[in-house]
Amino acid sequence: MASVRIINLTKRFGDVVAVNNVSLEAKDQEFLVLLGPSGCGKTTTLRCVAGLETPDEGELYIGDTLVNDLAPRDRDVAMVFQSYALYPHMKVFDNIAFPLKMRKVPKDEIRERVKRTADLLKITHLLDRKPKQLSGGEAQRTALGRAIVREPKVFLMDEPLSNLDAKLRIYMRAELKRLQKELKITTVYVTHDQVEAMTMADRIAIMNYGLLQQLATPDNVYYHPQSLFVAGFIGSPPTNFIDCTFTEKNGECLIDAAVFTLPVPGKIGDAIKQQATSSELILGVRPEDILVHKKRIPAANIEGEVYVLEPLGSEIILDLKVGENLIKAKTPPDFRVDTGDRVWLSFDTNKIHVFDKKTEKAIV
Repeated sequence: MASVRIINLTKRFGDVVAVNNVSLEAKDQEFLVLLGPSGCGKTTTLRCVAGLETPDEGELYIGDTLVNDLAPRDRDVAMVFQSYALYPHMKVFDNIAFPLKMRKVPKDEIRERVKRTADLLKITHLLDRKPKQLSGGEAQRTALGRAIVREPKVFLMDEPLSNLDAKLRIYMRAELKRLQKELKITTVYVTHDQVEAMTMADRIAIMNYGLLQQLATPDNVYYHPQSLFVAGFIGSPPTNFIDCTFTEKNGECLIDAAVFTLPVPGKIGDAIKQQATSSELILGVRPEDILVHKKRIPAANIEGEVYVLEPLGSEIILDLKVGENLIKAKTPPDFRVDTGDRVWLSFDTNKIHVFDKKTEKAIV
């Protein structure tokens, strides 16, 4: 097996910098997910590793081998595309066997490896079918089989689940994760779906505008986002952001959002004083860290109005008007309110995030 190291990778298309000085590593046997919105550079990064794009700057290593000048076929990687790219005139057996035939592997060994791969993917009964006779999930497993049968050093996967329906996508997430752990093959996986990234990855590399925003475990990017972008991109519904300023009154540290003030512990106040470029901040609060009350109590003195209710069965998402801000909060399914009702909110100050408004970097 092998690691994948990307050092100061830059790729331009004309005047557009698709990947901007990115450095990261997928460790041996790790499942690394490149996550970000469309156009952030994640697929271009993957294609540079595969050899399908030529970097303008930087170095790419697979194991200890510098692969910048190696042809794609010589990098010992297998790529699974969003479109599956199956040969329509070939049966499933021949689609899976194709890379082995190209390498002139003996026929007996081809049969054995295809059978072993088909058993692993539970598609043995499909080997005599052609792609047009397959469902989306079956076609996806066939594409995976063609990658697995090669026994490569690295899997490169570009949104392989995006063409599946929601239910099958959830099932295949678990299957892919199980397969990767079973095969112990280093995997670099591209997606714009943060749920996929959070559930499948050992670590997530979050990108935006060609820049690496944060590289960390799913827990770390969720609980300790390093920037406003990461905090807003990870989580569903996304983090609430509220413009505010930092003040001190009678020795108490306060976050002032005009329509409410939030007392914060001294350690948060100290961090703001040490790191903020000015008193202007952005307060970030996740919907699940907001408690909603029907009556005003000392701990809940932020007044809001129910704007929209979004019942999801297991929970209700409330859109609440607080001054000029629209704030989302999660409540239990038996929390009964109607549009226009007044409610009172409290924030868990141990779980709030504070960002510098100018730099958009996390302070807390």
